[in-house]
Amino acid sequence: MPKTNRLRTRLLGCFFVGMAILLSLGCSVNVKKDGEGQDKKVDIQTPVAGLHVSSNPDVEDTGLPVYPGATRKPKKEGDSEETGANLNIATSFFGLKVVAVEFLSQDSPDKVMAYYKDKLSKYGKVLECHKRKGGGSVSMNSRDGDDSKDRELKCEGDNTGNVIELKVGTQEKQRIVSIEPKEKGTDFALVFVQTRGKDTI
Repeated sequence: MPKTNRLRTRLLGCFFVGMAILLSLGCSVNVKKDGEGQDKKVDIQTPVAGLHVSSNPDVEDTGLPVYPGATRKPKKEGDSEETGANLNIATSFFGLKVVAVEFLSQDSPDKVMAYYKDKLSKYGKVLECHKRKGGGSVSMNSRDGDDSKDRELKCEGDNTGNVIELKVGTQEKQRIVSIEPKEKGTDFALVFVQTRGKDTI
């Protein structure tokens, strides 16, 4: 998603499925590590497809600014879950790009929400959804050119809980800000999701 475990699970699922497909086709694999020996970027290229994964995404790729004074959420010691990811799968049949970055702010959720409602509004009507911590998912499809209702973004589940999701766009191209109140301040994530089908090549 967005900054929920379901989003991380979906990112990992896409990565491993894509990796299995690409490896079966014969390909080159390039892994770049950080100073501590941790994998930070994986590039896989075949004659028909490419898969690129990074745990250190550029927040500019979300199309949204960082809330003033906010800091990148650090990865907890011993935690295998990253606080950011950039996944890009490109084939002749479909494409998927997901960028997600988590941040911390000392300001209240109301201030963070007001700021991002304004920033998101330039992309269209902003949808405000509510969910419980750890819930939610990202709905998406790759049917460009279809004006039907199923392209519209919707609130998932029973739309209750103290975690707020601001959404704008369509299921093919969407921006999401997930805002969770903390004891002191706010934990929030910026997410960009874009898909394309064979008909959009």
